[in-house]
Amino acid sequence: MTIPPVTLRATNDTSVTLSALEGRTVVFAYPRTGEPGKIGLVDDWDMIPGARGCTPQTCAFRDLFAELKAAGAAQVFGLSTQSNDYQIEMASRLHLPFPVLSDEALELTHALRLPTMSVAGLTLIKRLALVIDDARITHVFYPVFPPDRNAGDV
Repeated sequence: MTIPPVTLRATNDTSVTLSALEGRTVVFAYPRTGEPGKIGLVDDWDMIPGARGCTPQTCAFRDLFAELKAAGAAQVFGLSTQSNDYQIEMASRLHLPFPVLSDEALELTHALRLPTMSVAGLTLIKRLALVIDDARITHVFYPVFPPDRNAGDV
């Protein structure tokens, strides 16, 4: 599938249009990273299949960033429906070497028909990873389990 021309806000204060990027791009999506001092979005967050593990997945991509680049990824991005403001804080706190994209308006999610779940009135992307070569999805990792091994699988 070809990536549609949707522009998303990134944590490095840029706007990113995945369809305009050349070379190999890795995008890993997750429902929602945790917030300091909060247990989860809802009380039974850990009981929702696929909800737990967003921060470990993100940290694994951080820890394997150099290996992903060495394996041919020109760019790596995280993706969730969380706000850009929250993601900026999270990216700084976790010392991420790559930007995280906000699809808060669900434009890319709907255009690609990404799998989602509804929690507390919010639409969240289910955990997955896309390998995109010159604006074309060439590999999809879905479902992803366990989350902390996704970066190594990619």
